[in-house]
Amino acid sequence: MVVETLTNDEIDRIFHALADATRRDIVQRVIHEEQSVSTLARAYDVSFAAVQKHVAVLERAHLITKQRHGREQIVHSDMGTLGRAERLLRQYQDLWAGRASRMDALLAEDDETTTQNDPPSKGPTP
Repeated sequence: MVVETLTNDEIDRIFHALADATRRDIVQRVIHEEQSVSTLARAYDVSFAAVQKHVAVLERAHLITKQRHGREQIVHSDMGTLGRAERLLRQYQDLWAGRASRMDALLAEDDETTTQNDPPSKGPTP
């Protein structure tokens, strides 16, 4: 499987970043509306520094971007990377759906062959 727009390192960073529930929540929040890091930090029961670290992981994966506005850093989603990640996951979905279909076809062929090769039933045995 080849994803032309993402390198293996980029894919690893994306999956690593999205493996954490807090980071997934941050991405969801900033998809809906850009937010400052301090606003994000108030939404979680962790320190401001911990939220900054989560944001840094997401930024390294290019899932979000930050822009400085005065004293605050505003977090935006990077829809381009999110779109590439979605296409990657769709490719995995298509791959596994194709494999499942082939297995179903093989099992159907096996059932048909077994049914054709079974001797006719003579009825119940006493």
